[in-house]
Amino acid sequence: MKTPANCAGASAAMATTNPIEGEKKSINPELWQACAGPLVNLPAAATHVVYFPQGHSEQVAASMKKDVDAQIPNYSNLPSKLLCLLHNVTLHADPETDEVYAQMTLQPVPSFDKDALLRSDLSLKSNKPQTEFFCKTLTASDTSTHGGFSVPRRAAEKIFPSLDFNMQPPAQELVARDLHDNVWTFRHIYRGQPKRHLLTTGWSLFVSGKRLFAGDSVLFIRDEKQQLLLGIRRANRQPTNLSSSVLSSDSMHIGILAAAAHAAANNSPFTIFYNPRASPSEFVIPLAKYYKAVCSNQISLGMRFRMMFETEESGTRRYMGTITGISDLDPVRWSNSQWRNLQVGWDESTAGDRRNRVSIWEIEPVTAPFFICPTPPFFRSKRPRQLGMPDDESLDFENLFKRTIPWLSDDICMKDPQALPGLSLFQWMNMQQNPSLTNSLQPNYLQSLSGSVLQNLAGADLTQSVRLASPSNPSAKQLTVQCPEANPASTA
Repeated sequence: MKTPANCAGASAAMATTNPIEGEKKSINPELWQACAGPLVNLPAAATHVVYFPQGHSEQVAASMKKDVDAQIPNYSNLPSKLLCLLHNVTLHADPETDEVYAQMTLQPVPSFDKDALLRSDLSLKSNKPQTEFFCKTLTASDTSTHGGFSVPRRAAEKIFPSLDFNMQPPAQELVARDLHDNVWTFRHIYRGQPKRHLLTTGWSLFVSGKRLFAGDSVLFIRDEKQQLLLGIRRANRQPTNLSSSVLSSDSMHIGILAAAAHAAANNSPFTIFYNPRASPSEFVIPLAKYYKAVCSNQISLGMRFRMMFETEESGTRRYMGTITGISDLDPVRWSNSQWRNLQVGWDESTAGDRRNRVSIWEIEPVTAPFFICPTPPFFRSKRPRQLGMPDDESLDFENLFKRTIPWLSDDICMKDPQALPGLSLFQWMNMQQNPSLTNSLQPNYLQSLSGSVLQNLAGADLTQSVRLASPSNPSAKQLTVQCPEANPASTA
């Protein structure tokens, strides 16, 4: 990845992409979003965010294929997270690689008010639905000098203009623009045995011009103005010049940490660069997203959760997992940090490439157990009812549930999934097999009920650390968090 996306040398890229300087048009936001990926959601300008310098440092390590060096100084005055006002967001693309990145100007602030929280929440809900596009990983045939690009039939019919099948063979000329507003022309033809959609004339020129290889991806979208746009995603490859990469990686780590430490000490603005395809996780989190995750979830070992991932076809899919541990990712440099402090295990054997640590705002806890529900009318047995025997309709499932968990009081609604936060599937299944376990789980479970009302309690500000409590049952370690309190008098 080139230096602009790695937070160094960005002025050169901005000179060719910044519309203020008048040299080129601004980046099309729909194409930028498609190239960034379906899970990327940039926070809106003029809203509050939570910035994690530890995650920013991880972006450099991931892009340069080199972990943080022990010789890099430790900035003890730099907190693990900074509450910031996001002044500006601009979209860019590397002129050589077409890799997309965003430039953000942040300024640390001491607190936030309820209006700031509301603005952040509204900006999350106002995100536009993603434009339809198709993305294909290039094969060796797609990148050969005398070959063409084979387009999936459904993708061609959805994105490309319709072919005239009265022609023999059906063909048309396609004009598409890339991230830098360069125009590319292709011949789209429907031929072969079996017949398929192909891009022929002009495709080899595009492949050589962009220096594409098998494993890279190409995507086509049709924007809201019905213009055909195309972008690329580079496959992750080892940097070719390792010696210069090592030097630039260390200098980048020092640069971003020093800039953040200076800004934190002086409440001064600073600039960061976010590369969505290189970063393992987003490190600039909208305030509302962070606040809801920290204040609404009571995390405990064994808790079940869902997490969204991008698929090979650039779609999305949820995977199920279990929280297996709670600990600092880097206890020396970033003690008591919330950045990826949850250790997790995944259900599916195919999830081996998924990271074993996540942050609380990345997951969706599954806090309710599975209920045994009455048989719906259309699935009920046709057998005649026997006199004196109860049928499905007469079973009191709520009382049955209460008998299974006798220590629950009557004022807790059994049929509301949110009434049972903190109870993992593992704990629920154990209680079904051995109801006596409920007595040992009761103290921790009742303690976890407070998680559903944490948002109504006063707490500490964002600079206060997350701490591990010592529950009465040592085997059920819980992550206790104190919610950031909105300051009504704050004007920051």
